[in-house]
Amino acid sequence: MKQQDHYRKFLALHGQEGGFIMPNAWDGLSALILKNAGFAALGTSSAALAASLGRLDGRHSVSRQEHLAHAKLLTELTDLPINGDFEDGYGDTPQDVAATVEAAIGAGLAGLGIEDTSGDPERPIRDFDDAVARIKAAAKVAKGRIVLTGRTDNFIKGRPDLDDTIKRLQAFAEAGADVLFAPYPPDMDAVRKIVVAVAPKPVNLLVGTMAGTLPWTELQKAGVKRVSLGAALYGNAMGSLQSAAAALSKGDLATASSGMSFRDAAAMIKSATA
Repeated sequence: MKQQDHYRKFLALHGQEGGFIMPNAWDGLSALILKNAGFAALGTSSAALAASLGRLDGRHSVSRQEHLAHAKLLTELTDLPINGDFEDGYGDTPQDVAATVEAAIGAGLAGLGIEDTSGDPERPIRDFDDAVARIKAAAKVAKGRIVLTGRTDNFIKGRPDLDDTIKRLQAFAEAGADVLFAPYPPDMDAVRKIVVAVAPKPVNLLVGTMAGTLPWTELQKAGVKRVSLGAALYGNAMGSLQSAAAALSKGDLATASSGMSFRDAAAMIKSATA
């Protein structure tokens, strides 16, 4: 499927009744497992990708080219719309962010997210005007070509200011973002306020809120159109590996070697690349 077909399919998912769940893959096999489970679109996860490389997320430790190559692999292997979790857009200036959007389109992506983060632990959130200018530059390139998600990381960077979060999301929407996203709002009341504030544009929610994870049906009732998993599935898999490693350290070979057979994994990959 061509990039524009993936884009149109991904855009349409945001308008369908009830919204959709977009799980995040971290390698080829995880993407194929999620495709075979029936998901219509997938996301990358900057955190899971960084961890898989032994690096920390949000510190500019993964390059634009590395993430593009990763996202392109998932696109080509699954033939599904892929949304790139592209941190701050991989650049110091709005022009750099625009170049990243152009590169994402060239790599075949259906969507990408741009955050207001800086990569600087001392000042993790960019100033308002800078953040908006970056989304505006991204939207100029993205319009009609790739789904752009405007994201503020206020809540996960220790800035629990709902008013500022809504102000940023509204500005991102006005600047041309197609989807709005603020990971881990404090509770469902905040989620509902965000949904109303940026309507009619769709809102993405990362798993749940700081108050906990709720059933997908509850999020749908609140008007959430897309749920992403971030690094949650990667953490689930690594948790299983941690348990298997603990069993193996005690000599339990059977427990440590249970799970998907490599024959099944190879068959899945062979089918996708035939």
